[in-house]
Amino acid sequence: MDLTTEGVWRELGPNLYLFIQKRVGDAAVAKDIFQNTFLKVHEHLEKLQDTAKIKPWVFQIARNELINHYRGSSSHVDLNEQIQPQLSPEDIDFCCFDRFLNELPEDYQKTVTLVYIEGKTNSEAANTLGISLANVKARIRRVKKILIHRFQECCLYKTNELGKLVGKPDCGRCSL
Repeated sequence: MDLTTEGVWRELGPNLYLFIQKRVGDAAVAKDIFQNTFLKVHEHLEKLQDTAKIKPWVFQIARNELINHYRGSSSHVDLNEQIQPQLSPEDIDFCCFDRFLNELPEDYQKTVTLVYIEGKTNSEAANTLGISLANVKARIRRVKKILIHRFQECCLYKTNELGKLVGKPDCGRCSL
């Protein structure tokens, strides 16, 4: 992993954002917490002694920001002043992610919302939707495949040998 703020952002950003959004359920609040998390990562990355533990370290910062949010002591950071010089606008907007989610079939949207946004388990989502657990898991697999395909098609991302998206967004919508 590239041990710069931008490298950590690219590698851990999407999963970290979903982790946060799943716990707060509000995209705007999730983005604020996400951005505060990466501001702290940026400020303290050089102090990290064991770089092999970067992922748990970043997620612990996010957990602390979530705790601060729920305690009401989260300090809002004006990212236009502090982060903008270090990171490009494409990184902040997560490319076309929200648009791709909104374009999913309604059944898939409901499943993803229950599991990843509201934080329900797959079993709870199955009960809420009145479908089998296997069907929920199948929908989630299909959504992941659809999203990967959409990112490759629209934004020209590639997949690495592990099947993870890599690269920078390269489409008209992403570079706005």
